[in-house]
Amino acid sequence: MPNADATDTADLTGYGSLPDDQALSDVIDMCRDLIRIDTSNYGDNAGPGEREAAEYVAARMSAAGLEPDLFESAPGRASVVARMKGTNPDKPALVVHGHLDVVPAQAEDWSVDPFAAEVKDGLIWGRGAVDMKDMDAMILATMESMQRNKVRPERDLIFAMFADEEANGTYGSNWAVDNRPELFEGASEAISEVGGFSGEIAGQRVYYLQTAEKGLAWLRLIAHGRAGHGSQINTDNAVTRLAEAVAAIGRHTWPVEFTKTTEQFVSIVEDMTGVDFDESDPRAFLEQLGSVALFVGATFQNTSNPSLLKSGYKTNVIPGTAEAHIDVRTLPGKHDEVMRIIKELAGEHVDVEPISIGPSLETAFNGDLVDGMIAALGAEDPGAPVLPYTLSGGTDNKALSRLGITGYGFAPLRLPKELNFTSMFHGVDERVPVDSLVFGTKVLHRLLSAQ
Repeated sequence: MPNADATDTADLTGYGSLPDDQALSDVIDMCRDLIRIDTSNYGDNAGPGEREAAEYVAARMSAAGLEPDLFESAPGRASVVARMKGTNPDKPALVVHGHLDVVPAQAEDWSVDPFAAEVKDGLIWGRGAVDMKDMDAMILATMESMQRNKVRPERDLIFAMFADEEANGTYGSNWAVDNRPELFEGASEAISEVGGFSGEIAGQRVYYLQTAEKGLAWLRLIAHGRAGHGSQINTDNAVTRLAEAVAAIGRHTWPVEFTKTTEQFVSIVEDMTGVDFDESDPRAFLEQLGSVALFVGATFQNTSNPSLLKSGYKTNVIPGTAEAHIDVRTLPGKHDEVMRIIKELAGEHVDVEPISIGPSLETAFNGDLVDGMIAALGAEDPGAPVLPYTLSGGTDNKALSRLGITGYGFAPLRLPKELNFTSMFHGVDERVPVDSLVFGTKVLHRLLSAQ
């Protein structure tokens, strides 16, 4: 593991600079303000959009002295980008980005109003508290503190808040990359969500730094057959063919396959715990990860999960077509092979069409930025190991990768052991500890001020 013992032996307390006290107070207020702005994304442009939240962000950026560019890809689907100039124009810029949309919340399922941003038991409760208005607030608080105190990084920092991440960025990051690429000119790296959070392994707090994420393939299956009366014998039934294809794909066992990232991850955890990874039954290994096990467990193989079925309009009418949606997530370098197998499983009478495709990403767990992230965490939590890991989902780093920008997941949070943090993503009663926001703002400020 590169720099595995950096936080154990080096004095990192002077790494970067700390935010001012106002930032540590403002981050809490900004997180709550953003949660109260309903930006639910239903995936069909039927939601409220992100315009109000983007205007809030742009106003904070303007007040801090930056010049934000707020733009819409469709009515209400707003993103905002601003650049903080560094002292060395020859050094590639760093994109620091979040997303403003959230998945919907069914209020009747929650114990609190999901858009009230209530503070209870030392936590902020609400939709977006961890995905990802907490990080949005940490970014803004860090940006404002650096501006107030005239802290200038060496490289340009590009602060971006995107629309539509929860629907694969069609109206957000992908639109921005296609239509406003000049906003990211000169950038070589990016940091965003789902990394830098803490967990516990073998009784020791560790931090998970995301250096890879699986590819995304949302697929539509369309089965064809002969329409007819429900009382007739029909051996050319589209619903039957679709059901067989869905069952074959959903039941398919994908083999365990290691990438460079998962090889490093497994090696570190085996050394820490003395428990080997058994490919035929990895449960004993995954148990060492505690609440993170489910999150990480899906990163050792490709997955294909049926998620939607649609066919017919009346019980006694056999339809000529039937449709299903499949959520496929692929390991780095495995997209083409997985698509071939999916088509074989679907069979000759079922068409397989892409709904949305996103690339897998993987980068090395080394380099100046990785060293900086490790050092920033080590300055605030000395001695805690940092592990590379693969995200089973996806982020807006996929879109930025089309501009040659290497992305990492780094939204730093030191979390209480009893909080099942990874279950908060898209979950009921989503919440984030106030103390974790303060910690994360300190770490993020240390990192960005030292860039």
